[in-house]
This record gives sequence, C-alpha cells and structure tokens, in this order.
Amino acid sequence: MATPPSIPGEPTQTGTALTDTAASTIQSFAPINKIHQHLCAFHFYGHDMTRQVEAHHFCSHQNEDVRQCLIYDSPESNARLIGVEYLITENLFLTLPDAEKPLWHSHEYEVKSGMLFLPGVPGPVQRQDLDKVCKTYGKTFHFWQIDRGDELPLGLPQLMMAFTRDGQLNTTLAQDVEKRFSVSFEEERMNRAYMTGPEHGIHPLANGGGKGLKTELRDTDYKPVDSVPRIFV
Repeated sequence: MATPPSIPGEPTQTGTALTDTAASTIQSFAPINKIHQHLCAFHFYGHDMTRQVEAHHFCSHQNEDVRQCLIYDSPESNARLIGVEYLITENLFLTLPDAEKPLWHSHEYEVKSGMLFLPGVPGPVQRQDLDKVCKTYGKTFHFWQIDRGDELPLGLPQLMMAFTRDGQLNTTLAQDVEKRFSVSFEEERMNRAYMTGPEHGIHPLANGGGKGLKTELRDTDYKPVDSVPRIFV
C-alpha cells in the first residue's frame, strides 16, 4: 500500500497532547471499546468498479443481527477514517423496503473467495465467524476518496459496493494485500468451500439491483421556510 499523503495542518502541540491524555484517563469510550474485530476487505465505488480501495473494518456487535464498523485505509496508528459499514442478517435485510435494498451488498462472494479476512487470526478461528458474515448484507459509505489522492475528505459521501464474482478485483491490489498480510486468497477459498450464503439466495435487488449507484446533491425546498438562514455579504 502506498504511503498516505500528509494531512494538511500543524503538528499536534504538546498542550493538545496533554489535554488528550488527561481526557483519556477520565472519560469513557464505551462505543469504541465495544470494537472487537478487525476485518480486511475491498470496496469499489457504487458507480465505478475501476475505483477500488483496501478497507480495514473495525467492528462491534450491536446484537446477533447487527454489526457496525468504522473503516480505515490501513490498520496503522496514522490510518485515516474513510467510511462506515453496517452489517445485518438476511432476516433483517428482507424486512427493508424494496427502495432501500439496492443500497446493500452481499458478502457471500467476498467471504468464499478468501478476499475478506481477519488479519493475524488463525484460519480455523476466523472461519467460525466468517461463516456467519457470508450470510449477511452490508451498507457502506466512504467519506474520504483516498484513491484520488485527496488530502481531506472532499465531496459527498459515496455508496460503496463489494465484489460478487471472479475477475472483478484488481489483481495488483489483491497481490499486494496478500503479500503484506501473508495470506493466500486461493488457499482460503478452498478452506471455505463448505460455506453458504443467504438461505434464500442473494436477493435480486441487492448489490445495486444490477445498476450503478452514485450519491449526488440536488437543491430542494428548505423546511420550515421561515427558518432559512440569512446570508450576510
């Protein structure tokens, strides 16, 4: 993975660091402390499969049917927070309105292909949980378009998707991750052959419903009208 560009701004001052240290000894970080799992995977922009990024998910369980993940561009201490993903079981996915379903992607291929993995976790251990992930759906937005070299999170959050068949993931990107994390996607593919996806099969409206999806901004009426902020020039 290429060295991330430097982020604009002054280096953290000693006073700021001291305040952070003091706060960390007093405050509770309960939501963050619930994070129990690191998943490495790949996403592509919902409107452009040629734009593919490595995505490190740091996830917590809300319950057996819902997980939520913070997504970073690497597992290092200087990693940039680039997005979020929610994972839900098939049972919950089937309750969603049809208009909502295209925003969610399936995980069956990601898991069974071996390209989604838990760095550093022994294969037999991670496969116990990935057998569950294989049956889930995810909804992902990225805020920081690092593939463009953006130094800050510019533009609108973009809907991301996951791969669904062979030949879609950039070979160079895949090989780079395999080398850095000492994993073999092909070996894991064979080890995961017994796994199955959603009980009712992948829903036809999932994964964009077979269409490209892009987040765009449009003007609309401001409600209530009398609350429109004044602009001073």
